[in-house]
Amino acid sequence: MALRAGGHSQATMNGLKEKVLTLETMNPCVRRLEYAVRGPIVLRAQELEQELHQGVKKPFTEVIHANVGDAHAMGQRPITFLRQVLALCVHPDLLNSPDFPEDTKRRAKHILQACKGHSLGAYSVSSGIGMIREDVARYIERRDGGIPADPSNIFLSTGASDAIMTVLKLLVTGEGRQRTGVLIPIPQYPLYSAALAEFNAVQVDYYLDEERSWALDVSELRRALHQAQEHCNPRALCIINPGNPTGQVQTRECIEAVIRFAFEERLFLLADEVYQDNVYAEGSQFHSFKKVLMEMGPPYATQQELASFHSISKGYMGECGFRGGYVEVVNMDPAVQQQMLKLMSVRLCPPVPGQAVLDMVVSPPAPSDPSFPQYQEERQAVLAELAAKAKLTEQVFNEAPGISCNPVQGAMYSFPRVELPPRAVQRAKELDLAPDMFFCMRLLEETGICVVPGSGFGQREGTYHFRMTILPPMEKLRPLLEKLSQFHAKFTREYS
Repeated sequence: MALRAGGHSQATMNGLKEKVLTLETMNPCVRRLEYAVRGPIVLRAQELEQELHQGVKKPFTEVIHANVGDAHAMGQRPITFLRQVLALCVHPDLLNSPDFPEDTKRRAKHILQACKGHSLGAYSVSSGIGMIREDVARYIERRDGGIPADPSNIFLSTGASDAIMTVLKLLVTGEGRQRTGVLIPIPQYPLYSAALAEFNAVQVDYYLDEERSWALDVSELRRALHQAQEHCNPRALCIINPGNPTGQVQTRECIEAVIRFAFEERLFLLADEVYQDNVYAEGSQFHSFKKVLMEMGPPYATQQELASFHSISKGYMGECGFRGGYVEVVNMDPAVQQQMLKLMSVRLCPPVPGQAVLDMVVSPPAPSDPSFPQYQEERQAVLAELAAKAKLTEQVFNEAPGISCNPVQGAMYSFPRVELPPRAVQRAKELDLAPDMFFCMRLLEETGICVVPGSGFGQREGTYHFRMTILPPMEKLRPLLEKLSQFHAKFTREYS
């Protein structure tokens, strides 16, 4: 397209000026960005729902969204205590109602007192309400067996995602071979690949070992790092524990080895720990990176930089829509911490209702409170059911020929491996689709089950997977797993 000396385009289409913003002229980083969890397969699922709604006949009566860890959308009931306190905070006139236990009223008043103008509708300071950050610090101390946490190192955020993006933004710098590289696990949660694409950083893949229940191996970290050093400057290492999409829970030994590696190689550690309440397997236990780091003592405890993230979206709460979370930073340069606060202040503050829910999560009812028995019962029921669903998922998939599934030790997903016949792989190539995307699309069109292909998370060359949440209610989960296994058998026959 010819440009005049003044830089104005001569091109006018049918007398219309060409748009300033087109696919060619937009930010190329955004165009490269992909986010599989809400990608093309989910858009198609939404179209199918519309069609069903309009009375179009399908081989199924409903679309089952097993693609995303959205507990309440899957029928999980909200925890009563959280919603009662929130209702009181949102509509303080209810504080005079006899329908609410006294401890919920006390808690609501406590939260409102900390809000400007005693209203959830007011902005908070950018790092989050001070009283809530103090409660988060106490929660971290209890969780980590008394290791102190400083509220000034805690920043509240719009879910964990926002805090992860903020820390990555601080880390990314450089051009050419000096561009920042970030090590991320493969399979990964696509937030990481999307954020790195958006910030024009280099994604450095390290592979989890599927043969060993998705274990993390430091020799693989070393391989990835050394290979990456030839074309970028690796500065950060991201760990997801418990794993998403893989569901593994890391051992203490593994965490220590990772910390030593990060220390030796001068890498900033990002610990994504949003599934810390979701641990199901016998012998598995959640260890926070902060706790292990502090117990390792100097020089690690005093020098290794760490940011760890948590959220109200997962666990037993499943309050995704309120977008509440936090990051705790350890050993961060104080001047950089100031810059981080500046970056967060551009977005004003995280949603205040989300901050309020986070406060209830980090300081739940005490055993002496009237709300405690119901809270405890509801919490345990959710976690017990998730543990049963994790076991069932693994069991049904492993009984199906051509599907294998590692134990779901934690989190909310299974990441089964599927064998696809060569003819199906060939057909996918002709359609310009990843083979597991082809499989998942056909699954959706024929059964109404929406899962995300493994190619959206990354996987070893020549292997095929899909991620499926274990959240559907028990009475839907078993038929869903069986239907999926039967579809795989049919698909295999068709293409063999």
